Amino acid sequence: MRNYNFEKWEDLFTKNIISMLTQIHEYKGEQNLFIEANPDALIELVEIAKIQSTKASNRIEGIYTTDDRLRKIVMDKTMPKTRSEEEIAGYRDVLNTVHENFEHIPIMSSIILQLHRDLYKFNGGETGGRFKTADNIIEETDAEGNKVVRFRPVPAWETSESLNELCDAYERTINEQKVDPLLIIPVFVLDFLCIHPFNDGNGRMSRLLTLLLLYKAGYIVGKYISLEKIIEKTKDTYYDALRESSLNWHEGTNDYKPFVEYTLGIILNAYREFSERVNVLITKNLSKPDRIREVIKSRLGKITKQEILEVCPDVSKTTIERTLVRLQKSNEIIKLGGGRYTSYIWNREDE
Repeated sequence: MRNYNFEKWEDLFTKNIISMLTQIHEYKGEQNLFIEANPDALIELVEIAKIQSTKASNRIEGIYTTDDRLRKIVMDKTMPKTRSEEEIAGYRDVLNTVHENFEHIPIMSSIILQLHRDLYKFNGGETGGRFKTADNIIEETDAEGNKVVRFRPVPAWETSESLNELCDAYERTINEQKVDPLLIIPVFVLDFLCIHPFNDGNGRMSRLLTLLLLYKAGYIVGKYISLEKIIEKTKDTYYDALRESSLNWHEGTNDYKPFVEYTLGIILNAYREFSERVNVLITKNLSKPDRIREVIKSRLGKITKQEILEVCPDVSKTTIERTLVRLQKSNEIIKLGGGRYTSYIWNREDE
């Protein structure tokens, strides 16, 4: 069986990783100050993040329902009607468990089994809360449409012991307090995915565990900004990083840096988005058109209509479109591209 430990964490200290760690620590301090001063102002962000996280994490695995149904399920205002909705409802409940009880959830194999059980509690079958019963493989389709085995996880008979070893190694390393948790959380998640302990639900469990481990380490940005949504937007990069870092994993000579860099990038993007949304919250006494104007002005670089909608979720698409037309006519913004590639940028030449 592969040896699970975090002894090679010093190998992860590249210039890029150190830079991202520094920025995340700075954003974390800023976020904590804002939360202490404005706790009630963030309630809306929490609800939005729950909906986006549940939608995105399930969509990555091809699990869909309508936006209206998803919102009602996440807000617990309806019962699931289809298998997809049952899995969405399960994700909602585990996400809520992580949000509300992370301090009391130890990182143990038995606890991960319980979370997986709850992920499938609406399905009524034997999928949830059980380790895989047969060896599984991770496949991908090549350019010619042929399926190719990309990775062979640990065999079924090794799964329980492997996950126990991984959790024990993680807890030992955390308790020693010699290494930044931000470095070893991605290593844990990659090892979890390489073990691939379940017949189904490994990807969604990995994202829930990422959130849980970050919360326990004091990084709670995922409560207000959906990490899952950022992952969905960068899904191709995610799979590339996973592929690179899992090469030679069974031999213990794999390179964790690509997956660590990717994960830190996700966290950093979430903190930046939090900072941007906080600025919008601060200016909530402005009219909706003026808030849209401030969002575009504060963005260094271009921004799309969809991105504006994400930053100002309480503003209708019609209001955004009318405001964009008005700002173009006043020459305050410049329209770039057309059709689905349309974006806007603040006209700084006239400032």
